This record gives sequence, C-alpha cells and structure tokens, in this order.
Amino acid sequence: MMMQESSVTELDWLKRWSHYSPNAVALTDGDSGLQTTYSAFYKQACAGAGYLKKAFDIKPGDRVIHLSTNETASFVLFFALSRLGATLVPINYRLTPREITYIINDANPALIVYEDQYLETLNAIKNDIRVDAKNWMPLKNNSADCFDAISKSHGDLFMGFLSTAKSSGLIIYTSGTTGFPKGAMISHEMLFWNSINTTMRLNISETDAAVVFLPLFHTGGWNVLSTPFFHRGAHIILIKKFDGDQILSLSEKHQTTLLFGVPTTMKMMSNSKIFNKIDLRSLRYAIVGGEPMPLEEIRTWQNKNIPIRQGYGLTEFGPNVFSLSENDSVRKMGSIGFPNFYVEVKVVNDLGSTCGPKEVGELWLKGPMAMTGYWNNDKATEDTFTDGWLKTGDLVYFDTEGYFYVVGRKKDMYKSGGENVYPVEIEKVISEVPWVHEVAVIGVKDPQWGEVGHAYLAVKEGHSFNQDILVAHCQANLAKFKIPKFFTQLKELPKGDSGKILKRLLN
Repeated sequence: MMMQESSVTELDWLKRWSHYSPNAVALTDGDSGLQTTYSAFYKQACAGAGYLKKAFDIKPGDRVIHLSTNETASFVLFFALSRLGATLVPINYRLTPREITYIINDANPALIVYEDQYLETLNAIKNDIRVDAKNWMPLKNNSADCFDAISKSHGDLFMGFLSTAKSSGLIIYTSGTTGFPKGAMISHEMLFWNSINTTMRLNISETDAAVVFLPLFHTGGWNVLSTPFFHRGAHIILIKKFDGDQILSLSEKHQTTLLFGVPTTMKMMSNSKIFNKIDLRSLRYAIVGGEPMPLEEIRTWQNKNIPIRQGYGLTEFGPNVFSLSENDSVRKMGSIGFPNFYVEVKVVNDLGSTCGPKEVGELWLKGPMAMTGYWNNDKATEDTFTDGWLKTGDLVYFDTEGYFYVVGRKKDMYKSGGENVYPVEIEKVISEVPWVHEVAVIGVKDPQWGEVGHAYLAVKEGHSFNQDILVAHCQANLAKFKIPKFFTQLKELPKGDSGKILKRLLN
C-alpha cells in the first residue's frame, strides 16, 4: 500500500487541523508556558513561508540549516519550509566548528537559521562555509526581523503547499561513528507512514499530549512523537533539554498521556525526589527506546501504575519500527516486540540466507517509511540498500512466538577464539549484579584469542566495585569465551544526546 504522489492534501496537516480544531492547543513552550493553537500554528507556517520565499527566494528542493536548541519556532520553520517544498537540515549544536562546517558544506544550503548563542560559531567559520552571511537569519530573539517574530506577524501568507510525497522534509545527519556524517533524507511519505504506524500501535488521537525533550537534531525529537502528534492534531509540550523534575511537573500539569524516554532518562526521573509525589494517572504508558529497560526499573514505573512499552527504530527507517505491548513488558523483558503494521522484516545471516527462530542475523527492513537515501552520497546509499531492503547493521533474533530481540550492532560483535560474542548478552548478565548501575562491553585485541571483552561499569551510589564478584557471576552465567578479560570502573559512562552509551569513546 503506497501513498499516491498527487495526494499532497494529505501532507498539509496544519491546514486540516486549523479547520477541524482551530482552538485546540498544538504547541506549548514548556519553559515559558506560551501556547499555540492549531489555527495560529497554521497561520505562522504560512507567514513564515511567505517571508522565506520573498526574502530569500526559497524554492522546492532548497535546503535550510537549523542551528538551534529546541524552540517552538523550530516546528513552525519546518512546516513553513514544507509549504515551499524545501528541506530542513537540523545540525547538532554540540558539534565542533569543524564538524558543523562539514555538514553545512555537504548540505549546500540556501539559508542558515540560527539561535543567537551560535552566531559566534558561524562567524568563526564564515570563511570556510559556502553560505554568505546575508543568507543567515536568527530563529528567535527580541528583534522584529527574527523568524519567530515574522511568522507571528501574519504578513504575506503563502497558502500553497509545494512538497510532494517524495520531497525531503528533513535531512538528519548521523553521528558519523564510521566516518564522515551522512545525511538521511526523510521524505514526507516517510513521515506520513511513520505516523500511521505509530498511531496504530500507540492509539494516538487529538486528545493526546506529551512532553518532548530530545533535541531537534535527533530523529527522536522530530519523529517518535512530534510529527505523529501533529498529524493527529495532538498536543506537544516542548522543552530545551532533559530535566527530570520539569518533565514530571509538566506531565502532571498538562495531564499528558504518553511519555518517551530511554532507560537512562527513565531512571533519572524515577530517582527524582518528586517522583512519588507527582500525579501521573493521565499517562497511558511510557515508551522506552534505545536499549532494553532493566526489570527493576520496569517494576518501579509499574508500581506507579505506568506500564512500559519497549520500542526500536533508527533514523534511516521509521523511526517507530517495533513495539512491545505493555502487557508483555515483564514476560518478554529485553524484547523489542514485533514489527509495526506497515513494516516488512527479515533476518539475514552472513551467507545471505534468511534466518529461522533463535538464529542471529542482521535485521533488514522494507516499507514506505524508509529513507530515500543519503544526501549527496550514492555509495553509502547503495551499501545500505539491497533489492529495496534497508540493512540496519543491527544483529537480532526472534523467538518461536515472533518476538524480536536486539543482540547488538554488527560492528560491535567481536570474535574470541573463533566464537562470535555479542556484548549485549554480556551486559545483560553483568547488570544483574545488584550494585551495577550501568555497563558497556567492547571487544579489544588480544594476542592469544584475537579479541576479548572489556567491560566498563559505573556502580550505584553508596556501593563499592568488586571485580571478584563480577567474575564469579559471569562464570556462573556465561560460557568461558564470553567472560570479559578486563573490568574497568568509571564514574559515569559516556552518553550521546539521546541518553545511549557511546561505546566508541570507551576504547
């Protein structure tokens, strides 16, 4: 089932909701409390599009850089560009000037929209980027010429909608762990079908509300809940960064119905002093991605009558691809569940054969929520797709009931004495030790075995690191070749913006 190229009215979501529910709140700035209705949201997007077309001649296919922390104006900018058939390219503002320069030049944008605090960075690299300063525009400040103010002035309204199903609404650059960052082209068709899949599994409607804290240079910030919510006329409360107390308080205040996080952020919230006091009865469930959530933490939230749904996705596909029902969160702990409705999956071994139950292989995906490719990188696109299947690089298996489990990244697997070792399996065992707070295992070179495991751990507050206990626990639960040779205690494991542990920084 594919969406027709001519069905552009299905893509003009704000126009529809401005008619259906003009006074419904679409956006709340969680920091200032300022709210925007769907009627105002639509008019701001039209005014922003009118200005961008008039002042900068933004045309279909043009790319526009977004260098800013989370602002409600960021969403307005996205929908304004969608009206013009142009593409928003959000950049991780935590990158170095050199990395930002690379992405800007690779994207070859017509315009840079920035937050004032990053103007110094742009000035420092202005001689190295191919965008003249006259094509820089502030996103939001106290001036009348910033995008936020202009969009709210409701000046020249651009009422057309030039994006098609195949147009790229977003280009989201990967972290570049295996080389230079690659820009995944996120089409409007992909956004549409991600919303359909998300809605069908999470039962999203216009009565839903959720706090979003993931940065808007990350697919999670845009597409786990935000774009599906806008497609469904629901309510997003946006904050600039993760703050457990703020998320809990806003969830209570706005009676939110869904909560998204990763195990790290969920743990930080449950450790909050206000967790047991806050009223979260409106939450239907919390959605957890990134990595499996420990049983202890699942039960902590369940004791507050908040079920946990585990999920899985990636920038290049979905990102809402798998979902585990809250009813199975304990029975199938560690599973990502089964595929969403319009997703085809298969598990492929190194010989190219399809795997059966309990056989580990690479996860391949097919469906209309796949990226169209990597921007300006035909080779990376060709390497990622085979006969229409997107190769995720994740190693998985499924059990006899069809529930899937992630074993690890294909590149993270290592061979010790000729045996395949999957770090996720070892991490799960080590995390069973009561005083272990978090753990990550990587493979390191060894003259005798080729590679051996090196476990990095952080311990819970008030506890001591004891390697003898770790080794004994591993010996009782793991084959000898899987037991790490090295154990190193760290105060805290390095993490990315989504809260996931960055293994590349451990070696």
